This record gives sequence, structure tokens and C-alpha cells, in this order.
Amino acid sequence: KVGISAVSMKGARNNLESELSDCDFAMLKLGAEKAWTTALSKVEVESDDQDKKTIFYSALYHTMIAPNLFSDADGKYRGMDLQVHESDHEIYTVFSLWDTFRATHPLYTIIEQDKTKDFLKTFMKQYDDGGILPIWELSANYTGCMIGYHGVSVLADAQAKGIVGLDWQKALTAMKHSANQTHLGLEAYRTKGFMEVQDEPESVSKVLEYAYDDWCIAQLAWNLGDTSTYQEFIQRAQSYKNMFNPSVG
Repeated sequence: KVGISAVSMKGARNNLESELSDCDFAMLKLGAEKAWTTALSKVEVESDDQDKKTIFYSALYHTMIAPNLFSDADGKYRGMDLQVHESDHEIYTVFSLWDTFRATHPLYTIIEQDKTKDFLKTFMKQYDDGGILPIWELSANYTGCMIGYHGVSVLADAQAKGIVGLDWQKALTAMKHSANQTHLGLEAYRTKGFMEVQDEPESVSKVLEYAYDDWCIAQLAWNLGDTSTYQEFIQRAQSYKNMFNPSVG
């Protein structure tokens, strides 16, 4: 049996005693089988082709191995400021958002709505504790890995799908804050509407992804009735057009 904690040795011991003290190996194995059966049964596939079903459920399993629960059994967690905080909801980690914003998080809004609420609340805790929404968060660290600021698209998608329980006005403020940074080519993108290769590596991909994220901010602003923010970001979202030269195709 192993107990881990990002907070303290005491937290690790408490997690061990809270979660595993009454379990033996056989009980844990049976519990894992039941938990995975319940989770994977959220989507039922009917087919006579066993290989296709195996492929599908393997893929569905892969969507469920992260994000990981990060807060301790007593609600304490280590924040993006690396200080210990306490939460009344579960805090998660490993938000590899460039990998997951397109399909995985939209899937969660359908089959993992309760967890989605905690994911979004975790984003906002990360904003509160660390000062910015995550790009690729790992164990209470801003890795700065990958491109775009796709926490905004996950938030906008969830709001459009009717996920409740979040302060959406505050979320919009956090999203605009991410969009108005100067790092990772954003200064050139904001001032010129595009990036040249000497401004920033991966300039074309970054412009395309920033433009998409700006479109997401515009959609949330529209849904909240914030027309001035909508106009600002729907215009910025057109920046992708600046990467195409119609005279040469």
C-alpha cells in the first residue's frame, strides 16, 4: 500500500489511512474492476466485431487515466503558488490542454459532467493561486509546454453545453487575462494580427490556435451579453486570415 501527497508526509499518511486502511489486495482488485466497468459503461457500443469494440473501449479507457486527483483526503492541496491551500471540491492535476482541448474535454462534458465542474473549478483555483489560467499544468507547475491558451476553449465549451456551478463572469475575466499576455508571441499577434518567423517559433500554428481561442472568448462573451468583449475578440479571431496569401495560394 502506498500513500502520496503533494502537501506533506502527514497528508500522505492520512490519504493512505483514509483510502486503503480497510482494503486488502483482493478487495482493491475487485473495486478497480467495478469502478472501470461503471466508467466504461457510460458509452454502450453494439457490434459483432469484437476487435472494434476492444479498440473503442481501449480508447475510452485512455481518456480516463488523466487528469488525476491532486487534493488530499482532507481537502488540502498545493497551489500554483506552491503554497498549501484548502478546497471544498476536488482539485485535479495533469491538464495537458493542447492534447485534450479538441476532443477529450468536450467528451467529458457529456460523460463526466460532475468531474468537468471540478476540472473548471480547478482552473479557476490555478488562476487565483498562480495568476493565470493553465496552458499545460503538471503537479501545480506551469510548464509553458505546447501552444495556445486552450484553457479558454475548455471553459467556453462547457458554458455552451450548459455546465453550471461556475462564476462565468470571473471566468471571462481570466480568459481575457490569458489572451492579453506578451509572452509566446502574443505581443506580435496582438499588435500586428500575425507573427513573423523572427517574432516567435511555430508562428503559423500559434496564430491559428490563438485565433481559435479568441473566437472561444468571443462566444462566451456573447452568451454573457458582453458585446464590447465580443466585438474585440471576434475581430482578433479573424487573424488567422493574415497567414494566407491568396495571390500564391
